[in-house]
Amino acid sequence: MIRRLGKWLLRIAISAAFLIAALLLPVAWVEFGCRGDTVENSYTSLLPPEHHRAEARTLLTYPEWHIVHAYDDYARVIQTDDPHDFGYFRAVRTYWSSLCALKKQAASHWGVDGETKQLVYVIGVSFTAELALKAAYEETIGRVFTLLRGSVHAPLDDLSASQAADYAAFLQQVPWYKWDFDGDRSALYLAATDALRDRERRFALGAEYGAKAAYAGVISAAVAATGADELTLRMIVTGPDLRFLNGLEGIAVIGRTDKGTEIETIRYRALTRLLAVMAGRGVDVVEMAGNDDIMLTVISDQAIMNGAIFSFARQGYRDYRHLLLVKLPDLMDQLRAIAAGPAQLEYVHDY
Repeated sequence: MIRRLGKWLLRIAISAAFLIAALLLPVAWVEFGCRGDTVENSYTSLLPPEHHRAEARTLLTYPEWHIVHAYDDYARVIQTDDPHDFGYFRAVRTYWSSLCALKKQAASHWGVDGETKQLVYVIGVSFTAELALKAAYEETIGRVFTLLRGSVHAPLDDLSASQAADYAAFLQQVPWYKWDFDGDRSALYLAATDALRDRERRFALGAEYGAKAAYAGVISAAVAATGADELTLRMIVTGPDLRFLNGLEGIAVIGRTDKGTEIETIRYRALTRLLAVMAGRGVDVVEMAGNDDIMLTVISDQAIMNGAIFSFARQGYRDYRHLLLVKLPDLMDQLRAIAAGPAQLEYVHDY
């Protein structure tokens, strides 16, 4: 009996070691196989050091957004199809492939600091594990229940698609751990019918939401202990008439400088919207957070875009995402060109 137990424990240990190694393999590939050429950056900032942010962060903020976009893709797919139709490993593959390209590019922008590198590796491993588990269930048990259900969605199929879409929209501006997973789980139980698929969805998604709610509590406590990231940043802008800036929500005009007007703006998705408005009013950006380069993502129906660091097809859509790095003095011209053409601005990645 003891020998048999020992054998099972050994098998479990070997399996766990194999799984850990598999999850860490992409980290090793990116860390040791994705190194770019270091180029000395001679740019002299106009803003004081207390308002600087590491330039490479404009590149390394994307991996977190890749996960946000993956949830949006997933929500889009399950609106009309089923969870097993989503390419889980395709989403994981593009995470690590895009990170490789970005890490190479970051070498010429002061490199990646250890804290940021640790963050993108940790969330990448977590994302990989989550999607691998979800794929393992949805491609097997979940698929069987969809076959038993037939081609017409059950009530909880539609409800979970709506919840996924709301969650993806929420993530555009708010951290994931602030989402009400317990509320989603309660909604499942209230809306469930006696249909076999509904009972399966109530169990599977209820367990998923419960696990995420517990994990969110841990992350929320950790963030409260370490402090959240800054919600604003400084930039220098120019333009023929900047008085309208005083009336824009999310902008505070600090004052005039020799090179333009210093302003403080809100960050994240709201900043992308502000920059689009400012570009339309003839404003140009001289510097942002002590930097002269910035990355943006653009959506296009073309698979290739000149100058893109990385491009790939979005799931659930018939288009492509392109990651572009531009000089800040050229940013607003780029936004104006995008607004006038068939492509669509998705997000300007601040630092």
